[in-house]
Parts: sequence; structure tokens; C-alpha cells
Amino acid sequence: MTVRLTPYLNFRDTAKNALEFYQSVFGGTLEMSTYAEISMFEDPTESGKIMHGMVNGDHDVVIMGADVPNSMELGPNSSVCLSGDDEAVLRGWWDGLADGATVAEPLTKAPWGDTFGMLTDKFGVPWMVNIDGSPKP
Repeated sequence: MTVRLTPYLNFRDTAKNALEFYQSVFGGTLEMSTYAEISMFEDPTESGKIMHGMVNGDHDVVIMGADVPNSMELGPNSSVCLSGDDEAVLRGWWDGLADGATVAEPLTKAPWGDTFGMLTDKFGVPWMVNIDGSPKP
């Protein structure tokens, strides 16, 4: 039995572009359904918005997202944290996410011994990357 934490990101009219971008960074497959395909829309002008999307990326990365209808308030996004000890993979993801991003903290050695960085991607989603600096046995 497994348990997985999966971020679900909300967007205002940019879910398709954001999910396609995340697939380009994390690889894997992308599934998307519009409000029209699911028959769940009140405003016909929003029928083409993404009602649900999911990136099933490499290394078991999963990101879900949707366009919030205009009738609903778009709440704040949370930070998404990528962490682990595979430095090559995590640096590659950092480099991909950094395309068009605002870097708040460069990916550098942190006081606690790990390599850490923070950025906000071009879709307004804050990301943290933490590469474990513990010595390997």
C-alpha cells in the first residue's frame, strides 16, 4: 500500500499551458479534460477551460490542476516542494522550472547542509527544491 501527496494547482485560464509546461519539465504523460467534455459548465464561454488535468511524470511525479471558473474566487497557490537525493534529476527540474521564472533564492548550498532554492514559475506557482546534502553511507 502506498500514499502519495499530489499537488492540485488552480489557475485562471492558463491550466492547459501550465500543465503542458510541467510535462515538458517532468516528462511522462498528460491527460486533460475540458468543462465541455465533462459537461460541467455554467458559462458557455468557459467550456474550453481545463476542468481537470494531470501530469504523470517521470520518477513518480504527479501534478494535477484545473482552471477555476470565473464565478469562483481564485485562492492562493501553495508552494510545491521537490526534494530528495538525486541531484541530477532535481537540478534538471530546477533548470526546467526556471524558464521564465522569478528566482527568489538561487539553488545553492544552504546553512543546514542541503542544496536549496526557491522560485516562482512563469505561471505564478512557487516552487522549492531541496537536494539532500547528507553523506551517503
